[in-house]
Amino acid sequence: MAKREVDIVVISDVHLGTYGCHAKELLKYLKSIKPKILILNGDIIDIWQFSKSYWPEAHMKVVRRILKFVTDGIPVYYLTGNHDEMLRKFTDFNMGTFQLLDKLVLNIDGKKAWIFHGDVFDVTMQHSKWLAKLGAVGYDTLILINSFVNWFLTAIGRQKMSFSQKVKASFKEAVKFINQFEQTAADLAVDKQYGYVICGHIHHAEIREITSTQNTGSVLYLNSGDWVESLSALEYHNGKWEVFKYKPDDFNTDADEDDKTDSEDLNAMLDVKNLLERFKHEHD
Repeated sequence: MAKREVDIVVISDVHLGTYGCHAKELLKYLKSIKPKILILNGDIIDIWQFSKSYWPEAHMKVVRRILKFVTDGIPVYYLTGNHDEMLRKFTDFNMGTFQLLDKLVLNIDGKKAWIFHGDVFDVTMQHSKWLAKLGAVGYDTLILINSFVNWFLTAIGRQKMSFSQKVKASFKEAVKFINQFEQTAADLAVDKQYGYVICGHIHHAEIREITSTQNTGSVLYLNSGDWVESLSALEYHNGKWEVFKYKPDDFNTDADEDDKTDSEDLNAMLDVKNLLERFKHEHD
């Protein structure tokens, strides 16, 4: 299967190491593309909720696929989020084409793109981190229950449903938070004279022009969504941004089924588990 060439790919909120992560679907997506630049915009590995007893093979394969991009000479930027904030102590680390950063500014066809995860705008993160962590556990539990319900719905020929998306849509405060998040990002980007502002964090894929609160200008706001529910990414190619949404029917055949990257001995995953466990305990 020929790989699809893309100039820039942005993914965020993968939450590797949690039950809600759709690692198998993400792996298929990563195998299907040939990006010139890959940006991992935070919460890729969920160190908050990491458990040594849960690190499936598919999660390790995603890590290896990302490392393969690095060994192939593709620039990979890992921007830290709140669930992988432990990595912020290593900010500015680089190895070959891999860079670990808190934020990134890229010049894209003459326009500056300001790229960061977005948790800095979350009041809960700033003042009640314990509450945010409790909420993350609750969210992951809701996703786990939702997966069982969807299995049953699929078995009886009914359409799948998303609990958390229905909850978000039902509560005005959740909608208000998303709107405020987007507006705040846009206001700051306009003030800094950026052409694009690209975030993650709120698990809501979006591309839209937003005018600043003071009407001093506008900016193209983009959000890459997540790989827990929406299974989405941002793609930039031939001068145009688009939201990619994973559809199972588009991936009936597994790209590079005999890929050596996947068939390698996965015993090394134990080292990754130990490393993540250490990060977690150091920040408890």
